[in-house]
Amino acid sequence: MPQTFSAYSFKDVRCAIVGPGGAFSMGADAGVAEGGISIEMIADKDTMLIGADGSVMHSLAAGQGGTATIRLLKVSTVNFQLSMLYDLQTASSALWGQNVITVADTSRGDVITCLQCAFRRQPANLYAKDGNILEWAFNVGHVYGLLGGGAALGL
Repeated sequence: MPQTFSAYSFKDVRCAIVGPGGAFSMGADAGVAEGGISIEMIADKDTMLIGADGSVMHSLAAGQGGTATIRLLKVSTVNFQLSMLYDLQTASSALWGQNVITVADTSRGDVITCLQCAFRRQPANLYAKDGNILEWAFNVGHVYGLLGGGAALGL
């Protein structure tokens, strides 16, 4: 019988980026904002057409493209690390689109791997009464994910 869970904590989430110019953690204890980390596919996997006679055709899309967004508190030191990576990688197309981002929930065994990641842009930055959240967005060439069954991971 599969193991069931009734609790979740961001404390169990690990996130890392590896690319030209750096490798570092962006998960728990990195100043991640309340909005956290999101990974999304860009397109639907299926397109369905219904013929004039009512017959159905499904078309499976081959694309694995997506987006990854890391939301950090203004005071997170990871903002500096990502800024340095961004500056280095925008200097040459030879360094562009080579990041790998991995997200894992070590309590549930979830593992999401994002390959061929490129910064979408620098985050919007607000200087105001209260500190803000910086959203680092990436375009992802290939998203591969497995929502686990609770296997403890050492990521």
